[in-house]
Amino acid sequence: MAKRYTPTSAAAEVAAAIRLLEGRWKLVILFHLFGRKVMRFSDLERAIPNVTQKMLGQQLRQLEADSIVARKVYPQVPPKVEYRLTDWGQSLCPALDAILKWADRRRVPRRRRKLRP
Repeated sequence: MAKRYTPTSAAAEVAAAIRLLEGRWKLVILFHLFGRKVMRFSDLERAIPNVTQKMLGQQLRQLEADSIVARKVYPQVPPKVEYRLTDWGQSLCPALDAILKWADRRRVPRRRRKLRP
């Protein structure tokens, strides 16, 4: 049976969901991992050139703590760490795809140029 929401409970649930995804780089990281991709830290670093190592590490730790991303460490030297989306994280793909399509439909009004006298 589907969960029933009131406007107040729906707003609270949406706010909680957005808190899981807030952070400048989290959505970018997710888009790179969609499609069951497995990426190493250095792969993500190269794929997102403007992110610092510190910020990438923080965002990945938060996503891992929220069970959106899984981290696998291989016992070797140098250390090898891989990241992938959990099944729950992968299930975000259709929702974020819908947001992209929604944003793409936005009609931006053209600015009229003022004619000089």
